[in-house]
Amino acid sequence: MEAILYICHGSRIKKACDEAISFVKKCMEQNPVPIQEYCFLELSDPTIEEAYERCVKRGATKITVLPVLLLTAVHAKEDIPNELDRIRKGFPEVEMVYGRPIGVHHHMIDILMERLQETREELNGESMVLLIGRGSSDPDVKRDLSQIAQLLKEKAGLNRVDTCYLTAVDPDLEQGLQAAKQSPYKKVFIIPYLLFTGILMNTIHKTLKSDYADDDKEFILCNYLGYHPLIGDVLQERFTELSGGNGRVFHRA
Repeated sequence: MEAILYICHGSRIKKACDEAISFVKKCMEQNPVPIQEYCFLELSDPTIEEAYERCVKRGATKITVLPVLLLTAVHAKEDIPNELDRIRKGFPEVEMVYGRPIGVHHHMIDILMERLQETREELNGESMVLLIGRGSSDPDVKRDLSQIAQLLKEKAGLNRVDTCYLTAVDPDLEQGLQAAKQSPYKKVFIIPYLLFTGILMNTIHKTLKSDYADDDKEFILCNYLGYHPLIGDVLQERFTELSGGNGRVFHRA
């Protein structure tokens, strides 16, 4: 029997975990696979091992693992696969395949456009956008977010879309905001490229309020991405890819 295991990042903030669980449950309702479980990589329960074991106890003979992560980085490339490889050795009779993160996808550009439109502020020749990513030492993160920024620039008809990061890599948040402040653009739309609220969102709020509230430019903070229904569509695509044999297969021991 087939199972799907959704792996979310996890957070110390209860609201962030509640948002993830609510989103995954909606994804489950739209998928006819009989066994579906969710878990968190870190900071929250259930753990990957607990959810994997639940799938097996419910009769799973094949588990399709979908990482609910925005970009391809160390979590997706190493942390989750290493944990899965450790766990699956205890269940050699169960086949497991592992899918891709959300990554660069046209639906993500649609969500960014929606976040800009929600502000009710006009996008014009005096506007620019600053995308704020979580950040990672993995170079693929910068590559992917830069590609997303370019796609947004083209779709929105903007002259400039910058990127910066909250951790691990430059330009950091302060550098990104300073570059926007020194630019000729009067309106700076700031979009946190984050799935959930929490400590990182609080950092953005505090930085803007303390250092940029009285500037001669208008800094407009948009909503973070959130668990948008279009992301559910992307996850369904990732599942379909795996059904076609395009995922990483963990062979039976």
